[in-house]
Amino acid sequence: MIRLDDRAPDQSRPVAFQCGIAPHASGSVLISMGNTRVVCAVMIEENVPRWMKEQRISGGWLTAEYSMLPYSTLTRKPRDVSKGRLDGRSSEIQRLIGRSMRAAVDLEKLGPRTIWVDCDVLQADGGTRTAAITGASLAVTLACRRLVEEKRLAELPIKTLVAAISVGVIENVALLDLNYEEDKAATVDLNLVATEEGALVEIQGAGEEATFSHEQLLQMLSLGQKGIVDLIEAQRAVLANAGATAV
Repeated sequence: MIRLDDRAPDQSRPVAFQCGIAPHASGSVLISMGNTRVVCAVMIEENVPRWMKEQRISGGWLTAEYSMLPYSTLTRKPRDVSKGRLDGRSSEIQRLIGRSMRAAVDLEKLGPRTIWVDCDVLQADGGTRTAAITGASLAVTLACRRLVEEKRLAELPIKTLVAAISVGVIENVALLDLNYEEDKAATVDLNLVATEEGALVEIQGAGEEATFSHEQLLQMLSLGQKGIVDLIEAQRAVLANAGATAV
């Protein structure tokens, strides 16, 4: 099968990271995966949610927010605030980002602090949630490194790097890292989140008015894990250039 951008079925889109995109954030990254671009910024509060205090839960907390800016899509996407509520898709994605990042952070080592991860989509061409997770992992690592440099923490509370990627089936062919046009045409859509050790954090998969076999699932998982290995290597290269260590 010939893809629109001539990629091989197991080839992800070019990925690039620009660190320090938001000067007032503790850590920030602009991630580009093909034509999808997401700003991931981290701010840290020296406090924890009230429910943690009431339940006497030790350690810190991490939470995420996700939004698609009005100009990120071909037709203007109204801001959630104009509708008076967060739409279901955005709510689901920001919860996914939060779960993924909490799998990477040792909240006990973080101490009584809250990490806020804000992911804003500047340009959407498929895979915005997976790009947000991959960029957020870098931003959180950089923000926690800053805590150590400022001697607010004795050691880095990062357990692992995390990355995410999409896989889909089009005309019975499994394809890695779908862009928007491919995503629209896919009969099966799967998003995979995993750590640098290869441990799975979350799998989101469904047939779009179709079914898929056990063999197809294994093939998609294999493709996704290959893509995540490549993304982790790219994250590691950025951290090495920044003089940072993830763990």
